[in-house]
Amino acid sequence: MVGSSSPDAKLWPYFQDGLRRIDYVLTYNVQMPQSTHKQSSKSCLCCRFKREPKIPPAHEDPELAAQEQRLDYHADDQRLRREEFEENLREMGLEMEKEEGTKLPGVGFLKIHAPWDVLCREAEFMKLKMPTTKVYCLESYQKVNMFLQKVTAPLQPKVGENQTENEKHLSYPFSREKQHLAKYIMGKSHLFIFDGQTSANQPESHPIVMYLILVLSLQILYEQWASYSIFYKYQPIGLVRKYFGEKVGLYFAWLGVYTQMLIPAAIVGVIVFLYGCATVDNNIPSMEVCDERNNITMCPMCDRACSYWKLVTACGTARASHLFDNAATVFFAIFMALWATMFMEHWKRRQMRLNYVWDMTSFEDGEAENVKLTCRDRMPAYMTIITMMIFVTLAIVFGVVLYRVSIMTALHMSSTPTFRTNIRATVKTTAAIINLIIIIIMDEVYGAIARWLTIMEVPKTDKSFEERLIFKTFILKFANAFTPIVYLAFFRGRIIGRPGKYLYVMGSYRMEECAHAGCLMELCIQLCITMLGKQLIQNNLFEIGVPKLKKMLRQRKIDKNHQEELNRTLHRHEKDHFLGPFVGLNPEYMEMIIQFGMVTLFVASFPLAPLFALLNNVIEIRLDAKKFVTELRRPIAVRAKDIGIWYTLLRGISKVAVIVNAFVISFTSDFIPRLVYQHMYSPDGTLHGFVNHTLSYFNVSHFQPGTEPMVPMHLGYKVDVCRYKDYRDPPWSDTPYEFSREFWAILAARLAFVIVFQNVVMLMSDFVDWLIPDIPKDISIQIHKERNLVVELFMKQERGKKYRNTVRDPSPQPLRSNYQYHAVSSLGTK
Repeated sequence: MVGSSSPDAKLWPYFQDGLRRIDYVLTYNVQMPQSTHKQSSKSCLCCRFKREPKIPPAHEDPELAAQEQRLDYHADDQRLRREEFEENLREMGLEMEKEEGTKLPGVGFLKIHAPWDVLCREAEFMKLKMPTTKVYCLESYQKVNMFLQKVTAPLQPKVGENQTENEKHLSYPFSREKQHLAKYIMGKSHLFIFDGQTSANQPESHPIVMYLILVLSLQILYEQWASYSIFYKYQPIGLVRKYFGEKVGLYFAWLGVYTQMLIPAAIVGVIVFLYGCATVDNNIPSMEVCDERNNITMCPMCDRACSYWKLVTACGTARASHLFDNAATVFFAIFMALWATMFMEHWKRRQMRLNYVWDMTSFEDGEAENVKLTCRDRMPAYMTIITMMIFVTLAIVFGVVLYRVSIMTALHMSSTPTFRTNIRATVKTTAAIINLIIIIIMDEVYGAIARWLTIMEVPKTDKSFEERLIFKTFILKFANAFTPIVYLAFFRGRIIGRPGKYLYVMGSYRMEECAHAGCLMELCIQLCITMLGKQLIQNNLFEIGVPKLKKMLRQRKIDKNHQEELNRTLHRHEKDHFLGPFVGLNPEYMEMIIQFGMVTLFVASFPLAPLFALLNNVIEIRLDAKKFVTELRRPIAVRAKDIGIWYTLLRGISKVAVIVNAFVISFTSDFIPRLVYQHMYSPDGTLHGFVNHTLSYFNVSHFQPGTEPMVPMHLGYKVDVCRYKDYRDPPWSDTPYEFSREFWAILAARLAFVIVFQNVVMLMSDFVDWLIPDIPKDISIQIHKERNLVVELFMKQERGKKYRNTVRDPSPQPLRSNYQYHAVSSLGTK
């Protein structure tokens, strides 16, 4: 039996009796006693509430005394709630011991010990699967697994669990009646540690062995998981699950699968981008824009301050737009839609395989029936507040629009030539950076609002609270991140009017219009800055810098000599108190979900998005691993068999991505106008003359008073007719400046393309979904085989028990009547 003076006690913390091992530790703040009314921490609460209120002396400030009294009552209320909570734990059979202010002033620890019978009871209630002594062979796909093991050997972490196992221990839901069948790893007390659960303490246990296992596991995770130098290796997901629990293990497994699937997407995206680079010199529309011989004079882009300009000055923008708007764009959009489906199917199969390996195939969440989000959950009265928040986001976008218009007008009015160069690029970049800063700030605001709204609902279960919080946070943060992008993609340049009759908002401000090459380039710039900024600043810098800053501030409060002394004397749970609290996996999932939206929703305009996401996630995995191992307190091990509502959100985004990319290709890019011109209006079936076809004519004498350029001779000659990008009838026609037949033909083609693209891609995605089974064939075979073996094991046990009873008492047993048999059965079912 281990005593308090045993060396084992130094390794594994025990209660004061030296017999009961500490299985869990809760920490709380201890109210420091006032000098005016000191009282023992062991005094009864009822005695404290019965004491007479103290009358402050004449020289004491009455407001200060009242404030101290309120603090005392608040502390008493917290203490009362804590004692009620502790009493509930005792009723459940847990044993506890307190430790207040011995080494860390103002901090109390509640040490909890779970007896063996309590663990058995809860394990039976949870239907926790336990390994038995029965071993069976895994016969299917052994050769394939061995081949894959040899091929991927350099990529496997050195954790001692990479070898392909040909044998597996048969598992069954734990039962106290059949606990003799369980496979004990280090004695009876460590039965539950095999499955990553809490252990009990028995005299015959070996805590030093258990401690060394935990220490070694943490050391292995630090070396083989939380290191940037091994970024190219697989994660030790099995060890992560054993140390942190299934829920954390599933998150890192999902992040690994997502990062792995980004590799082919990044490769194809780079090929599409390189195709644009290789064909830019042969692109006929950009060649026509850059050809000075065309001598096309364009109408002013703003009233009064702007003047006429040459189309050839848009040469750089036209060439850059071709890098992201070319013939390969449609192919890449289709590929990414199928890629999203393949990713979802691959994750379902990977998740099922992990469930089988972790013995979670029969796990059922007791809260599952009560936490399904219905229409009533999604559309309560307070959803109007969320709508208001979305309007706030729209107002912010509108403010950025006014900034762009104002700055561009101011730069055009400048007489300095240096300010006139690259005006659009300057305005685009600065506006995108401002959008990024606003998105980062509002993300924090919306997160707090979502939590406040969820608390107002008072959900009945933790799972219900978590899912409602995730749903609200997703709506707000998704709208915050994508509203500026949606505006650029589908609204900017759509309703602007025409020269001489522009559409104005808020007085003298015109609606924004796109560059000659379209808004696709500006959309690409906004996506690039938003994606890179969120990843570098919000995700990585904040995740690295903020925890280190908090840790540095905590360490500065402690004297160095005193800190060294504390490190020598403090127990493990006391040292862990200085680590950062674990706030859950929702922030980690949320940033990846937003990134997944960036990768899939507008990928037709930014084929390099998968590459940027891949580079970020390679660092993100090791960053999160380092944070879990070194910066955060060890989270509570939570059992889970899937990633919950996050899978529903991912699937919804992948479906919406098909529609969004269809509209981006059809309405944001020039793919459809080029296609219509080439097959309906081109004299030789090529794109020669396409630029001239997209430009309409305007008679400068039709400018409204006060809107004509202040410097009409800016180009050195008088302009009678200028051009602008639109499909309208010329001023000399019977219907001047009305939409032409080409406009309606192209609009019909755009809508037809959206319908065809959406249905074809979704049909292909559904076919891939149907073609790939959710459960791998070898796992399905093993699950069926394991069920048969469990039945066989129990039947064998019953036959053995019956044989032993017959040997002890060979006398024949009297037969029961049918009435007695049915009566016993009836009583047994009540």
